[in-house]
Amino acid sequence: MNSTRVKICGITSVADAQTAVNAGADAIGLVFYAPSPRAVTIEQAREIAASVGPFVTVVGLFVNADESYVCEVLANVGLHLLQFHGDESPEFCESFHRPYMKAIRMRPELDLVGAFDKYASATAILLDAYRPGVPGGTGETFDWQRVPKQSLRPIVLAGGLTPENVASAIQATHVYGVDVSGGVESAPGKKDSQKVEQFIFNARHA
Repeated sequence: MNSTRVKICGITSVADAQTAVNAGADAIGLVFYAPSPRAVTIEQAREIAASVGPFVTVVGLFVNADESYVCEVLANVGLHLLQFHGDESPEFCESFHRPYMKAIRMRPELDLVGAFDKYASATAILLDAYRPGVPGGTGETFDWQRVPKQSLRPIVLAGGLTPENVASAIQATHVYGVDVSGGVESAPGKKDSQKVEQFIFNARHA
């Protein structure tokens, strides 16, 4: 069976990017959402993206961003994948002609099949915990039994993952990938190298 892919999100420095890459991360995430403690400027993002090498996917995370801002980021930062974490329409997500991943927050009343169908053009669907008014990074998990066992597209699991629970999460869901940010930090926006290494090790050996 293929090993689960790992994305380390909320990278704010070249040093933390190198920590993730050296530990074996498949992807890093750069947050282009000003209210987040993990937000980066275009200048910071350009330097980080250029530092990871050609075989690590650089993901840009946006939350209800203006089209012009997304285009400005794309013109200046070497992103491979866009991640939309707000209320973006499929048409908006598709308009940049780049592979994209759509985050879906697992509200109790969510029609998950309908959400998957709505974003049929997405390269992957990311399932995250739901907290009203918070677009992500809550540090909370959700009921992993709600993750579809069969899907035509890769599913990435997020929400409250840590080195301690990631193996259980993968065993319960058999997802394509896992996405972590706060669960491997010493402080918001600052990665803990030991936690990053342990998270990736545990994910690989789940």
